[in-house]
Amino acid sequence: MRQRGLAEAAVVVTGALILTAALTYPLVARIDRIGRVNTADGFYAMWNVAWVADALIVNPSRLFDANIFYPARRALAFSEANIGAGAVAVPVWGFTGNPYLAHNSVVLFAFTMGVAGAYYLARYLTGSREAAAVAGVLYAFCPFVFARTAHIQLMMTFGLPFAMLAFHRLVDRRTPGRAATLGVVLWVQALSCAYYGIFAALMVGLGTFVFALTRGLWRSASYWYHIGLAAAVSVALTAPFFVPYVQVQEEGFARTLDDARQYSANAGAWLASSAWAHRWWLPSIEGFSEVLFPGILTTALGLWGALALLRSRRQASGAEVVGAPLPRDVAGFYVAVVVIAFWASFGPDAGLYRLLYETVPVFSFLRAPARIGIVVTLGLVVLASGALASWLRRRPRPAAWAAAVVALALLDLNAAPLTALREGPPVAEAYRRLATLPRGAVAEFPYYYQRSDFPRHAEYMFGSTYHFQPLINGYSDHIPAEWRATVVPLSSFPTREAFAILGRLNARYVVFHLNGYDRRSRERLQDRLITYGQYLKPLVREGDVWLFEIVDWPN
Repeated sequence: MRQRGLAEAAVVVTGALILTAALTYPLVARIDRIGRVNTADGFYAMWNVAWVADALIVNPSRLFDANIFYPARRALAFSEANIGAGAVAVPVWGFTGNPYLAHNSVVLFAFTMGVAGAYYLARYLTGSREAAAVAGVLYAFCPFVFARTAHIQLMMTFGLPFAMLAFHRLVDRRTPGRAATLGVVLWVQALSCAYYGIFAALMVGLGTFVFALTRGLWRSASYWYHIGLAAAVSVALTAPFFVPYVQVQEEGFARTLDDARQYSANAGAWLASSAWAHRWWLPSIEGFSEVLFPGILTTALGLWGALALLRSRRQASGAEVVGAPLPRDVAGFYVAVVVIAFWASFGPDAGLYRLLYETVPVFSFLRAPARIGIVVTLGLVVLASGALASWLRRRPRPAAWAAAVVALALLDLNAAPLTALREGPPVAEAYRRLATLPRGAVAEFPYYYQRSDFPRHAEYMFGSTYHFQPLINGYSDHIPAEWRATVVPLSSFPTREAFAILGRLNARYVVFHLNGYDRRSRERLQDRLITYGQYLKPLVREGDVWLFEIVDWPN
């Protein structure tokens, strides 16, 4: 029995990996040098994965003291920490030190485990491997995930189905081991994506009360004990990683309802898709705020599963859905999940998200209600698996029919080739040299000082993955007030005022990206380098990236 389970897992993972390689082309073909280098968020994600992996290897106790915004502390908590992604990347980063390869290995892992998570959830609920295979494809390769290739945390969707699998197993048979498993899975999802960790906890919380009522478990002390044990395990494991966020929030970092309103879904978002099969209708959708369309097949099959539940209420009074293998309370629960998540995605103005923001403390850390759309997709996939499992069981060759449905799903959801992936520039010699130099704070120029240009500092963050010296530059969701106060005077470095600021920050090295200046600004920079030449020792003056060491300070 155990061997059959391992063999099945091997088949699932291998098949998922093959599909991932095909649907993310050209990622695998250029895995060591390709990424979302066309956006600041892409640079940030690669820096983030590399930083976490490196810190876990070299000095885990300083994990949150990321090398950006030096000398700020807990800088990793200024945005999503992505500890789960960094942990996955540890072996690749440890052996190669290649930020592209480390990040892209996590992308492959995320898609593969997303397939596996939905597969095992659907198989457990329906008993059909064929329907589970379809569910894995529909969930893992949904348009929302492909639209978020610059945000590694939003690709880590696997924890949602695995959390629900652990929860259903606990409801069906309560043991301390199953309770601990649920707590651990919730913790892993929280470290992989805080948004999804909160969504998973909310689904488990809703399910706890739904099944307590539908199955008469509200009178069971064992039920509440094991649910409480799962919650305790999850909270105990998560708390040490949550403390830095509380400390940052005390320093003034918090999300407002206005922030949430800006990143809420609108009607167009639920029609927008990243799949090639759907892009023909995008020009007719004006101003969509997100990409949330679950897919034609997912939507159709999910609604079919929901309608099967409605028909069963009229036809039967038993616990099982007539015509579908999902228990009625399970199907009803996922219908409720779809409705609630869809409603919440529209943000504060729709009402439900405002209520959650005012009653659930962790919502003050979130700013994008639209991201709960992935829960809608999961709910529809579960409902679809129930209806599909029942249909396949009435077919003479269910495996062949399932393969045909998988093929349709791939045609429906395919987004390859991923044209947003680009090859990065070669590593500058200045960065290679910094890796060999004594530890010292680095400032890189041009020093972008306009708020709209702050994200461009992420390119310097990515460059720091080749040396991980302390970096005075930075970009994150939270921008420290002390850093904002210095951006304008530092932008004109070298000047006496800028030298004074770098002196207070204990800067030791400066890097100039000459291709970041226009012709006139570059000429002025070179004049200032001559004027202040006695204070700056040139270390690298090759190409467009020059490295200097500060050897003295103007009076």
